[in-house]
Order: sequence, then structure tokens, then C-alpha cells
Amino acid sequence: MIRVEVVELVRVRMELVTPFRTAYGVEHGRDVLLVRVDGPDGEGWGECAALTEPRYTAEWADGAAAVTERFLVPALAVACDAGGGGVAAVDVRAALDGIAGHPMAKAALEMAVLDAELRALGEPLGRRLGAVVDRVPAGVSVGATGSIAELCSVVDGYVTAGYRRVKLKIAPGHAVEPVRAVRERHPALALQVDANGSFARSNAAAVTAAAAELAALDDLDLLLIEQPLAADDLLGHAELARRLRTPICLDESIVSVASAAVALALGACSVVNLKPGRVGGLLEAVRIHDLCAAQGIPVWCGGMFETGIGRAANVALAALANFTLPGDLSASARYYRRDIVETPFVLDDGYLSVPPGPGLGVTVDRSALADLGASSRVLRLR
Repeated sequence: MIRVEVVELVRVRMELVTPFRTAYGVEHGRDVLLVRVDGPDGEGWGECAALTEPRYTAEWADGAAAVTERFLVPALAVACDAGGGGVAAVDVRAALDGIAGHPMAKAALEMAVLDAELRALGEPLGRRLGAVVDRVPAGVSVGATGSIAELCSVVDGYVTAGYRRVKLKIAPGHAVEPVRAVRERHPALALQVDANGSFARSNAAAVTAAAAELAALDDLDLLLIEQPLAADDLLGHAELARRLRTPICLDESIVSVASAAVALALGACSVVNLKPGRVGGLLEAVRIHDLCAAQGIPVWCGGMFETGIGRAANVALAALANFTLPGDLSASARYYRRDIVETPFVLDDGYLSVPPGPGLGVTVDRSALADLGASSRVLRLR
């Protein structure tokens, strides 16, 4: 249990090293929302995974900041009062359940409380979550490019840098030739693709057309095809899974333990991408990990352009036993010229180290925040 007296909402604009193009648009950077909790027992930090605009998900950074200030922090204050001035990280989710939706905002607040609690105990996040290794394989996600030649050049660079796995974004009409070109250039590369739900299913003919195009990927030795159909189309994914040899992985469809259980029961996927922000927090992510492990379904950790704060949480999570595939866990420099933690994440022989220090195991670089023009709003619980 940790006593919380102050919640600080920190906002900072982080420009990406290279614009990232996907089926839902182009990301040039993130308006990052950070959450810091503080009190007599010390401080803790969390990061909200929401992007600048509500195009990829319904949540966006400004909205997450508003709901955190107006609803989530007051709900946390009530929980702290009920707990005699403190709250345990395991109880944060229940404390916020009265507010519908907003999993990314809730996850950030839970992360901050968990970080503070573990720092006070001197316990690393990885140990609390159940990590079994001290480093995890690094994977990189490559957005759409202007040409196949450019795509191959970009992938060449990441392979040379030592990344253990590459993920390519695909879309209808652009799902085969770019991937084939990369596979021919790198026959042994661990390779997977992500459609971000761009293959729409409006009827049986639509899913048949999607299956026909995606089936051309079956001979390219891919790890998986991620989220080909819309997030709510579990039946369509189950049908695709029956028609394709390449494993189907769900991302946006998995928002809770309950949704994961339904997807697995329907046979809608045989791999799961776990993003803590999308499912409402690290502790829910562990529960989904455990569910998948019990059914022999491998999981991997997705990314949302996190700074070193969120990246530390993801790396610790990815050190659990059933994270058997490399995640979207890249070095800090993959996205940002300057990270906001004192020790950025660096690729070492294709791996990232799990921070061994207490809590998230990273120290926020206040000077970097200041140089990047960060602003903050302090909310007092009492």
C-alpha cells in the first residue's frame, strides 16, 4: 500500500525520429501524458499509451488527461480515504471501475501507483510481475514506405543493427509484394505483418476476398498475421484462421481477460499481442498472459511509441515466461532523439535489458522534460 497525496499530470511533445505510416494514418510524434504520484512513501511514474488523435483508438492524450483529472484522481482519492490514506496497486483497477472505459488513462495511474509501491519496497517491477529472464529480444515495427526499394533499405538497416524480428505494416492491395521482397532479401529473418484491421469484413464475400489475398502470404514463412479485420470481428477472424496456414494474431480485439477468453474459445487467433495500456494496466496484462499460457497460446508485447517510462514497463512485462515471441520493443533511439529517462534503452546483441532497480527501474530526466517544454498540473488528493 502506498500513501498518495499528490497526482501530477505532465505533458510533453515528443517528435518521432521518422514519421510512422500505417493504415490509419501518419504519426509524426506524440503528445505524451505522464502521471506522477507522490506522498510520504515516495513517488511513482506512469505513462499513458494514448496517441495525439483518436484515430487508432478511441482514447487520445488530451481526453486521457481530462478524464484523469476530473474523474480518475477523485476516484483514487476516495479509495485512499477508504484505505486509511493509502491504496495498493492491486486495488487501483477496482477503485476506477466506476468510470466506464478509458483503459489507457487508468493503466497510467495504476502504473504510477505500482511504481511508487515497488520503489518503497525496493522491489523491481519484473520480479513483481513474474519475470523469468533479465533481457528480452528486441523487435521493430516498420511503417509503410514510398516504395519497395525504400522498405527493403529500411529493413536492411534494422537487421544490421541487430533486431531479432521485423514487423511490416500491410493493407489491402499492398499485402504481398512488399513482404515477398523483404523475405527474398532476408530468408532467415523472423518476419511478421500487421494490417491494423484494414481488411474490412462486411459480408461473406468480403472475408473470402481478404482470405484470398492474405493466403498469398502463407508461403512466405511469417510468424503471424496481426489483426487483419476490425477489432469487433471475432467471427471473421475465426473464419480467416480456418482458411490460412499463417497464424492469426489479435491486437486491438483483446481488451480484457474476458475478451481474450472469448477470442480463444472461438478460435479467432492462435497468438495474442499484449499492450498493457489497451487492456487497462500491467496487472490485467499479466492475467491475460496467464490465461493464454494455460491454453498454450503464445503472447508478445506490442508498443505504442512509448518513452523510456512506458518502455521500462513493457520490457519488464515481456520477461514473463509465455512471452515467447519478440515484441515491438525497440531501443529508445528508434523513436526519439532524446528520451526522458536518464538511461535510455540501448540494443545489446539484439536484446533489451530488464531494468534491475526498484519499481520501473528508470529515473526520469527532469532536465530533458524541461528542455522539451514539458508542462504540468498538480492535483492534491487532500
